[in-house]
Amino acid sequence: MAEADGDVLLEVKGLGKRFGGFVALEGIDLTIATGERLGLIGPNGSGKSTLVNCLCGTLRNETGTVTFAGKPLNGLIAHERTHLGLARSFQLPKPFHSMSLVDNLRIPLLYTVNARPHHHLTDAAIAERCATLLKDVGLADKARRRPRDLTQVEMRKLELARAVATEPTLLFADEAMAGLSHSEIEEILAVLLRLNEQGITIVLIEHIMSAVMSFSTRLVVLVAGHKIADGPPQEAIRNPEVERAYLGE
Repeated sequence: MAEADGDVLLEVKGLGKRFGGFVALEGIDLTIATGERLGLIGPNGSGKSTLVNCLCGTLRNETGTVTFAGKPLNGLIAHERTHLGLARSFQLPKPFHSMSLVDNLRIPLLYTVNARPHHHLTDAAIAERCATLLKDVGLADKARRRPRDLTQVEMRKLELARAVATEPTLLFADEAMAGLSHSEIEEILAVLLRLNEQGITIVLIEHIMSAVMSFSTRLVVLVAGHKIADGPPQEAIRNPEVERAYLGE
C-alpha cells in the first residue's frame, strides 16, 4: 500500500462489503492525506461506487474500519458523516428543481453547516457564502435562475457547489465529467483544482483517463472488489495487473 504524504485525513483498513453471496469489496486498505488529489479508477463493476457509498455512509460495510480526521465512522449514517466534513457529488445531479440556484445552496448551508456545534451563520453570511460558491463555479450570473435553465456542464457545476456548500474537508467527486465535451471537461477540472487550492481534499472517481491523469497526484485502481494499484499515476497505470484489467491478456 502506497503511503500518502502529509497528515492522514481518511484511513480505511480491511474494508469489505457483500451483497448476499456476492463479494463487492474485500480487504480494502486506503489512506488519504490532507490536501491530496486522489484518482479512483477501475473497470465497470470494480467496486468504485460501492467503496464511495461505504465511505460516505450510504452503505454499511460488513468488515473493516473507516477513520476520518481521527474519528471512527463505523455506525455513522450519511448526514452524520457530512456534518464531520465528508461530502460527495453525484454523477446524476438531483437539485431542487423548484428552487433557484442560490436557494439550492442555502439548503445545505442551513441544514449542514448550521447544524454543527458552535456554528451559526447569519442570513447575511449565508447570502454571502452562496454568492461566493456560485462565483467559484462560474454561475454567479444565474443565481436567481432555476436548474432547468442550466446546460449539462452548468448542472455539474451546481452539483459540485451544492456539495461544497456543506463546507467539507474531503470531497468525493463521482463522475463529474461523464458525457461532457473536451472544453467542458477542462471547465470542471478547473473548478476541482480551484477547490483543492482552497484546502479541500478531493477524490475523483472518473472513467475519462485523460482527466484523471491531469488532475490526480495519486491513483488507486480497483478491479473486482480488490485494490490492485496505489501510487503515482504514471507508475500505477504501468502496473501489469492494471494493464491486464483494461487491455486484457
